[in-house]
Amino acid sequence: MPDGELKTALLACAEGPFEKTRFAIAHRGAPLRFAEHTRESYLAAAKQGAGVIECDVTFTRDGELVCRHSQCDLHTTTNILATPLASKCSQPFTPFDAASGRDASARCCTSDITLSEFKSLCGKMDGFNPKASSPQEYVGADACSGALMTHAESIALFEELDVDMTPEIKSPRAPMPFRGMSQHDFIDKVIAEYREAGISAERVRVQSFQLEDVLYLLEKEPAFGSRAVYLDGVSKPEDQAASMARFPELVEKGVTVLAPPLWALLTLNPDGKRVPSDYARAARAAGLAIIPWTLERSGDLTDGGGFYFQSVAAVTRDESDYLETLDVLAREVGALAVFSDWPATVVYYANCLGPGSTSARR
Repeated sequence: MPDGELKTALLACAEGPFEKTRFAIAHRGAPLRFAEHTRESYLAAAKQGAGVIECDVTFTRDGELVCRHSQCDLHTTTNILATPLASKCSQPFTPFDAASGRDASARCCTSDITLSEFKSLCGKMDGFNPKASSPQEYVGADACSGALMTHAESIALFEELDVDMTPEIKSPRAPMPFRGMSQHDFIDKVIAEYREAGISAERVRVQSFQLEDVLYLLEKEPAFGSRAVYLDGVSKPEDQAASMARFPELVEKGVTVLAPPLWALLTLNPDGKRVPSDYARAARAAGLAIIPWTLERSGDLTDGGGFYFQSVAAVTRDESDYLETLDVLAREVGALAVFSDWPATVVYYANCLGPGSTSARR
């Protein structure tokens, strides 16, 4: 990091003390180094100080709730293709075809298998070999590195760890209603598992990219709905105006928290400095709290940072830019919290300079 006020302030906090903070939301756990949505990933996130941990919620063939980023990612995030359950995948493994150049592929969904079958699998780091000639090559050598979790198990673990919870209602890939379960039934089941565990709504922030899900919660479960997070999937700068035009409507309907990709909240001023974007200013003016996603999802920033840093790519050069970006999100955008793939970074910042810290930079 270049010498300057921010570096000096951060170095001054190097000896701590550090404590858990809700400013840091563990996105899928700590997937930068641990298989996402596994017990090991969740434990690592808590050890790093994340005060909120995410379980992306989807369902199995028998309608049970489990933690997966996508209903149909088992072929890249678990060892399913190396087990007899590969025969149940909705799209079987197809090897790389050298003649056509077609990559190896498969499609395995939680909705293809039962809960007991799901629990027989183990998690791995997300990835696959597109040139694989066999399922073993596709999965890779490190095909088993974490214990998969049901939604109920995640609640019990998070309660034990004394952290808050942010389930995402994943968009189903299976046609709905699924075996008699509607989208509303799915949401009801998610909320019921918190109630059964004795978890109050004040400790839960339900997320969804589907506005209809948030509106359903506001009507049916207002205690949960009033804290729910509407995820804005805006992907290109030219789409921001349409998102911004909806902010008054969102607020009128009762939405209180907006979660966009972090690039949408930032732009460069004439001096080449990161500053809040028009999108960020409009969201705040409308009265929406903001939770950006996802810090450290881009990996090495020497290439400009890709999708997550597209609006500030011109000044994104190395991993110290994570801290520079985080500083603007916290102090100028006024983020309520930040999703991170490695919560330790946000935890360090929050303890040093973030909300509630005793050494906030002037």
